[in-house]
Amino acid sequence: MFNLILYQPEIPPNTGNIIRLCANTGTALHLIRPLGFALENKQLRRAGLDYSEWADMQVHDSLPECLGHLQPPRLFACSTKGATDYVEPQYQPGDTFLFGPETRGLPEDILASTAVIRIPMRPESRSLNLSNAAAIILYEAWRQQEFRVE
Repeated sequence: MFNLILYQPEIPPNTGNIIRLCANTGTALHLIRPLGFALENKQLRRAGLDYSEWADMQVHDSLPECLGHLQPPRLFACSTKGATDYVEPQYQPGDTFLFGPETRGLPEDILASTAVIRIPMRPESRSLNLSNAAAIILYEAWRQQEFRVE
């Protein structure tokens, strides 16, 4: 129903948690190289448990390659730099959510070229954990679809 893209993910347990999230919600997961870990990493496998066999996951060499493959009707970059709260859009099946690397977020050129949503936080807060942020946004999108399963 949805696509979730991790742009150059760096921390194996976050990606493992997101593999599990995607398997449980029917969301296709796309990883953009370079990855900060090997897909055989023990921490990745531990966090993802055995869900990777149920996850629809693909690895791409670049974001343009991934987007060319998906041709998403709508792309939402997820960033603390966004001005639109994540609950404002009316999400639709096929929507794609793009998250940046844990230590630096999405590059400015990507943020400038797409809709950017954010999760509200206290002013002194820097960011949420990547897998937590992905879960918050993905579940809001799925909730808007009344948790339908395709």
